[in-house]
Amino acid sequence: MPWFVKIERGIVDKATFDQYVPAHRAYVRSLIEAGHQARTGYWAERGGGMLLFHADSRKAAEEIVARDPLIQHGCVDYELHEWCIVEAPD
Repeated sequence: MPWFVKIERGIVDKATFDQYVPAHRAYVRSLIEAGHQARTGYWAERGGGMLLFHADSRKAAEEIVARDPLIQHGCVDYELHEWCIVEAPD
């Protein structure tokens, strides 16, 4: 099931945040290589972004999120959500 993380930059300064972005990008590449079909995107004007990936359960999703360098170093606040597809009524 797809899961996504809504990321909002935390209280760290921009230099600290920027320090961990390369490690975050490398981590996303490792998710893709592991078959999680990860995608990420940012909106710089608000200091936020999203990481979308596949996980089999909430626990697996939490483990993926916990290894993200931006989260490990307190650079971002985040919310974890399951991607739900809602079909419109006929």
